[in-house]
Amino acid sequence: MDRRLALVTGASAGIGAAFARILAGHGYDVALTARRADRLQALAEEIRLRSGVETLTVAADLADPEGPGHILDHLTAHGRTVDFLVNNAGYGLPGAYAETTWTDQAAFLQVMLTAPCELAHRVLPGMVARRFGRIVNVASLAGLIPGAAGHTLYGASKSFLVKFSQSLHLETRDEGVHVSALCPGFTYSEFHDANGTRAMVNASTPPWAWMGADEVAAAGYEAVEANRAVCVPGAPNKAVAAFAKLIPDDWGLAILSSQSSRFRQA
Repeated sequence: MDRRLALVTGASAGIGAAFARILAGHGYDVALTARRADRLQALAEEIRLRSGVETLTVAADLADPEGPGHILDHLTAHGRTVDFLVNNAGYGLPGAYAETTWTDQAAFLQVMLTAPCELAHRVLPGMVARRFGRIVNVASLAGLIPGAAGHTLYGASKSFLVKFSQSLHLETRDEGVHVSALCPGFTYSEFHDANGTRAMVNASTPPWAWMGADEVAAAGYEAVEANRAVCVPGAPNKAVAAFAKLIPDDWGLAILSSQSSRFRQA
């Protein structure tokens, strides 16, 4: 194929779907993956009709260790290689750590850490060989501030993605490959519906703190094209990230301790 291919995980809604539309608008064929096949097919048809690009879908659960390989094998079978990877799939796991099951936490780590690292590792050699590639790891503002009670591994996993992206950015910046960590704050999507915190978050978060998924994805696309290692979209989020860097860690922990119950279930 003459057009480059973008692979977007967690593409059925929210930031992932917004990324898919933006990438198609910039001339990429798009491969969409998530668990919900019906949602993927509907989005693929919308994108194909609107942008005239080729769309491929593969329903896969990244909690399955075989998931990343299954996705890439599907693309290989269609004669395609990945030029632009958006590691967006993710979710929150409410509750205090000791009150959850290890099975749930292990699946969470597979989706949030192992799968994005494996996908990047598998597609990176081809990107380097072709001297063109883009990788966006969708992290979070939570990865740039102190930890909070509840959703115990969420901030930790996002902090990992930030550091991973920074290191990969340095390793590949002279190889034609751009790597960025996208760190949004509160975003209008299905994220809080899926983990059961919608009512809590809506009641405690002012409207100015929210961004649309389209805004977040557009900022992420611009950042990776400019080869910025970390992108924090939105003025309020930038202010929070800067403040977190300036204050002592114990101050930050005290602030999060007093505020986290407003938007997290511990």
